Amino acid sequence: MTTDEQKFDGLLLSLAQQHEGGVKDLLETIFSFLARKTDFYTGGGEGAAEKLVMSILKKYEATAVARTETEKAERAEQERKRKEKLEKKKKEEQTASFESLTDDAKIVELTDEQASKLQSEIDAKKSVEENKPSVSTSSTEDKKDIKVDEEEDEEEKNKLKPNIGNGADLPNYKWTQTLQDLEIRVPLKVNFSVRPRDVQVSITKKHLTCGIKGQAAIIDGEFPHEVKLEESTWVIEDGKVLLINLEKVNKMQWWSHVVTSDPEISTKKVNPEPSKLSDLDGETRGLVEKMMYDQRQKELGLPTSEEQKKQDVIKKFMEQHPEMDFSKCKFN
Repeated sequence: MTTDEQKFDGLLLSLAQQHEGGVKDLLETIFSFLARKTDFYTGGGEGAAEKLVMSILKKYEATAVARTETEKAERAEQERKRKEKLEKKKKEEQTASFESLTDDAKIVELTDEQASKLQSEIDAKKSVEENKPSVSTSSTEDKKDIKVDEEEDEEEKNKLKPNIGNGADLPNYKWTQTLQDLEIRVPLKVNFSVRPRDVQVSITKKHLTCGIKGQAAIIDGEFPHEVKLEESTWVIEDGKVLLINLEKVNKMQWWSHVVTSDPEISTKKVNPEPSKLSDLDGETRGLVEKMMYDQRQKELGLPTSEEQKKQDVIKKFMEQHPEMDFSKCKFN
C-alpha cells in the first residue's frame, strides 16, 4: 500500500465507525454525496458512472481476495506452530517431572562401610554439639527477620495482586503468564468486526506496540525482559479481541508487568501454573499432586517427600543399630 493510499485511512476509518449499519450505510453516504454534490452520475454520459464503479470494484476485489487468502494461510500456520509448541512443551514437562520423580524414588540401602562412616559423622557432630557454648541469639535473629519482613512489605504494598493466571486485569487489556510465555488479550472497542488489516501490531525483542490503525496505540512500551520473536504470534479473535502470545527468553522468571510503564504485580504472590487435576492423565496428575504436597509441607514447616525419604533411610539405620544413642542428634 502506498503512502497516498494510507493518508486517508484514519479519516475513512473514523467515518466507518460512525455508521452503525456497517459498509452498506457507509456506501449510502458516499453515493448520496456524489449525487448531491457532484456530476458523477451525469457528467460522463449514460452508464459511465456504473462502468467506472465496477472497474474500480473489480480492481480492488482481486487484491482483497488475494490478501485475505494470504492472511488466512499465515494465521493458520501461526496457530499450527502455537499448538505444536504447546504440545511439545507439555511433553517435555511431563518427561522432566517423571524423570525427577523416578530419581527421587530411588533409595539405596547403606552398606556396612557406609553405615560405619555415617556413625562416625554422627559421633563427630554429637561431640561438637556437646562442646559448643550455649549462646542465645534468637532475639537478635528475630529482630533481623522482622526488619527484613518490614522491608519486603514496604516494597510489595504498592504492587497488584496477580489474577488467577498470574498476570493482571488492567483497564485496557488483560494478561496472564506461565514460566514459558505470556498471553495478552486486548479488547478492540469498535462497532465493527475487526480484521488483521485494521490493526497495527509491532513486536520486537524488547518492545510492543498494538492498536487500531489510525487511533492511539492501546499498548506502547518496553518489555522488562526479552522475548523470542520467532515464537511470538498474534491473531484476531471473533473480530473483537486482539490475542498476543509472547515467548519468554528466560523461562525461569516471572514477569511483574508486560511493559515497564504499566503497574507491577507482586511476583511473590504468583501461584504455580493452574490446572484442573481432573483434566490430567493419571501419570501427570500424580506428579502434580506430589508437587502440591511438597509445597504444602514447606508452608507448614514439615519435610517434603524427598526429605521424608532421607529421614526414612536414617530411621532404618537407627532401627538396625538399637545399641546406639541417637537421642541428642539432629539430622538435616
